Amino acid sequence: MGSIRRRLIVTVGGAGLLLTAALVVAPLIGSTSISLARVFDRTTPFADNTDAQIFFIARLPRVLAASLVGASLAAAGVVLQALLRNPLATSDTLGVASGAALGAMIAITFHLDFRVAGISSIPLASFIGSVAALGVIYALSSARRRGLSTTVLLLGGVTMQAFFSAVILFLQYWADFTDTGRTLRWLMGTLDVGSYAPIVAVLPVVAAAFGILATLPRPLDLISLGAEAAAARGVDVIRAERLALISASLSTAAAVSLAGPVGFIGLIVPHLVRLLVGSDHRLVIPASMLGGAAFLIACDLVARTAFAPLELPVGIVTALIGGPFFLWLLLRAAR
Repeated sequence: MGSIRRRLIVTVGGAGLLLTAALVVAPLIGSTSISLARVFDRTTPFADNTDAQIFFIARLPRVLAASLVGASLAAAGVVLQALLRNPLATSDTLGVASGAALGAMIAITFHLDFRVAGISSIPLASFIGSVAALGVIYALSSARRRGLSTTVLLLGGVTMQAFFSAVILFLQYWADFTDTGRTLRWLMGTLDVGSYAPIVAVLPVVAAAFGILATLPRPLDLISLGAEAAAARGVDVIRAERLALISASLSTAAAVSLAGPVGFIGLIVPHLVRLLVGSDHRLVIPASMLGGAAFLIACDLVARTAFAPLELPVGIVTALIGGPFFLWLLLRAAR
């Protein structure tokens, strides 16, 4: 117990320092140079402090959104890889991300322009689509009294993803060129967050998902060995599996509604963390969340500065990094 506690302190402390550095440094970097000293200069009114306006209004919301999305997608990847006992499982596996994308496409194509508590129709429709997909997945999980069937969930997820993708393509074909451009940009994943309202809106969902996740490290350790082995050690397998499914789905729903379908975070970060700290979920879960947040902040920094003043969708950057990393994982496993 003492060894695990020390490892947890070191792991969380190191990842926390990395995230803190990213949160401080990233808002300072951009096409316009600003000074941290001038940002917090109290002698200058905020209305006259250009550095403070750039920091708090233009850049900090985006950095905070990146940290929230990165942590959520990394956490979902950890949970799904343990739940499905599949090292390649990510937030896209069960179709929740595709459901969220379909909701956003419907809002864009049919020009659903409304706001609720300052949140625009696109992230709201995206969240509704992801919850609908979660409902289907949860119904599949509830159909068996002996626990989840990973085969059923994987096949169901692949089927839902294919169906949602087909509907998205149909909507893109039917939409005009302006809407098609908006949908393509959204599908690439973007962190174009210009206020704190969308972040505050998804915080309750993320908090609920992370609260559930905090109860699952030991069950996930045992479930990853097999349902029978977990049940023999006193784990309520059905309850743990459904809680894990809900946690991963809610994390994915919140992340996709905020930034669109950003890929590879749930694959890259958990595997990298396991290489560094092992497979104990008491270490893997917090390290993946903190590491995922820092990683997506870094990717977004590259996206908005590499070709400034042009801005890349952050999903392109994560895919360019994630593709070679995925191939490296396959080669490493083959050896």
